[in-house]
Amino acid sequence: WQSAAALSCSHIYKKNHDVTKTRKGKTEQLLRVDDHDFTMRPAFGGPAIPVGVDVQVESLDSISEVDMDFTMTLYLRHYWKDERLSFPSTTNKSMTFDGRLVKKIWVPDVFFVHSKRSFIHDTTTDNIMLRVFPDGHVLYSMRITVTAMCNMDFSRFPLDSQTCSLELESYAYTDEDLMLYWKNGNESLKTDEKISLSQFLIQKFHTTSRLAFYSSTGWYNRLYINFTLRRHIFFFLLQTYFPATLMVMLSWVSFWIDRRAVPARVSLGITTVLTMSTIITGVNASMPRVSYIKAVDIYLWVSFVFVFLSVLEYAAVNYLTTVQERKERKLREKFPCTCGIPHSKTMMLDGNYSESDANSLAGYTRSQMVPEEEKQEKMVVHLAMSNASNSSRKRGLKGHVGLRIIQNTHAIDKYSRLIFPGTYIFFNLIYWSVFS
Repeated sequence: WQSAAALSCSHIYKKNHDVTKTRKGKTEQLLRVDDHDFTMRPAFGGPAIPVGVDVQVESLDSISEVDMDFTMTLYLRHYWKDERLSFPSTTNKSMTFDGRLVKKIWVPDVFFVHSKRSFIHDTTTDNIMLRVFPDGHVLYSMRITVTAMCNMDFSRFPLDSQTCSLELESYAYTDEDLMLYWKNGNESLKTDEKISLSQFLIQKFHTTSRLAFYSSTGWYNRLYINFTLRRHIFFFLLQTYFPATLMVMLSWVSFWIDRRAVPARVSLGITTVLTMSTIITGVNASMPRVSYIKAVDIYLWVSFVFVFLSVLEYAAVNYLTTVQERKERKLREKFPCTCGIPHSKTMMLDGNYSESDANSLAGYTRSQMVPEEEKQEKMVVHLAMSNASNSSRKRGLKGHVGLRIIQNTHAIDKYSRLIFPGTYIFFNLIYWSVFS
């Protein structure tokens, strides 16, 4: 039994033998790495070597409006043929190596144009793969995270779409030495279906290529990974547009408040103005300091103007009311005896009086009324209240308080109740039709 087990183990060992033990150092001899100068490109001195590229985007990690950049993690693969790496094989199978062999052979010197930071992942080892085929074709793959610049236009923010590009180019070899191209056209770019961003909707990825010229060195092949992002508007509706609209509507409440209620109307106006200032400051704090006007700036500043105008509207109402009362007081002083009765007591009113005003009129007699033909531009009101009927008169005045408050409204307030909402609705119609 023991001899049978030994024969079985010997058979398994022979079937799955480790070639690294029987062919020590054979890999470099098989690829003839030491027999060639790999500091020079394949077919050096001849035509440009074609290098195909394909990319698989693993994730879009972040989009920064303040820094105007994006961070992307991707698998970058290069395909080329180097006959110096060809080797004989009866099975025509490729050999796969990690990053340790990359340092001994020639690989394309592709870099990311306009990149700010980039690195090859090295956990747990360098994420590099090299696959060599018997005829000398090479597949070189890396897992890279790159942060690159993206020129963004915020003129329509937050109703905007942004197009960013990741650009690949050879650093040393011009188009006469190395020809970069997308290996399978638009099919060379693959994306993970799970890619998503909190603020953006990824509309499409596509590839392009063109020549880039440098005055000192010449023409280079440049490959572009283009992707278009459309911003989600719902977040800004909740955080910016709705609060701004509510503040504007809140400022209109002052048009229905008694014009003599100075503390109520002033405090309401100041509160809405300060709140609008806070909203504007919060939005601009998370944005780059661009020199042009954004769409959100137009909406917020127009809303701020509406709130500010409502404060100015009450200032105008209060001023005109003061001027009117001053004219009435001068009129009373100018015509002290218009009643025609020497012992009568008269008071000029504009149709608006409070309970305290009525209390001050105690002692007037009903017979001390002025004839119709002697009335001036303002009504001369004679209120008679005897000591016995004071209580009944007070109850009658209390019943008319609500009516008097409604009547105590300036003409500017009446027009503002229609003009302000109508103008703001018209502005919203134009704004959303233009920017949406």
